[in-house]
Amino acid sequence: MCVPGGVFRRGTDNVHRCAQGENRSQKTHFGPSAEVFVETFLMDETEVTIAAYKACMASKACPKDGPRYNDFSRPNQPVTATSWFNARTLCRSQGKRLPSEVEWERAARGPADDDGIGVDAVLPACPNVIVMDPKQGRSCGTPKKGSHPEKGRVLEVKSAPPGPWGLYEMRGNAEEWVDDWFVADLSACPQCQGMNPRGPCADEDTCKTSKKKMVKGGSWYWPGEHATSWHRRPWQPSNKPPHHFGFRCAQSLLDAAAVDVTPAPR
Repeated sequence: MCVPGGVFRRGTDNVHRCAQGENRSQKTHFGPSAEVFVETFLMDETEVTIAAYKACMASKACPKDGPRYNDFSRPNQPVTATSWFNARTLCRSQGKRLPSEVEWERAARGPADDDGIGVDAVLPACPNVIVMDPKQGRSCGTPKKGSHPEKGRVLEVKSAPPGPWGLYEMRGNAEEWVDDWFVADLSACPQCQGMNPRGPCADEDTCKTSKKKMVKGGSWYWPGEHATSWHRRPWQPSNKPPHHFGFRCAQSLLDAAAVDVTPAPR
């Protein structure tokens, strides 16, 4: 799906509260807000599914990886618990890449939210976003099969209505890996400003100034506070111990133009 570029306000200055499960130091991770510019790009309509990751494994392009919870292996569920490295490998196998944090946030916000307020003015909630509902419980009240059904599970892609730009489950269902190395204070990071910011150590497998990658988007497990477009979560790219993050791929327009889209002969 095409996500138009432009100037928009990333992050938030509303950092006076912490989401459930986070310590107080994490409230500084979400701002300050700042205007940035991102070029038009393409973003996968859904999170990468179990079926898509298994196909990549079958072709020998992707190493074995994936969910470690019961009832997380349905073909149309998002693939979860992969490392950041294996998520990147899947995207590269398709001629794509992981989105930058700014691209991800632009895609989650939508066209009417360039001021950084609109889509997050009301916290995301069921049934529009798959999160933990205060009354129904996790996964908007969908239990997980087997032990601990109350912990819920990721739902199949397209289980909730599409959001901005026609993208599904950008916020909620499974948190998503993005390309950037984590920086706690965006205002102190020169590479995090301006045009198409990507943070420090872009395209590098290691980073002297950061040991963790970025995860965005909230999940079935956490309440709506986690599912805002500006919410940020750092985690080690090895994903050890494994957390059930998903991912989707992005593509620059120039890279897309280079792909041969001629239909195969029948």
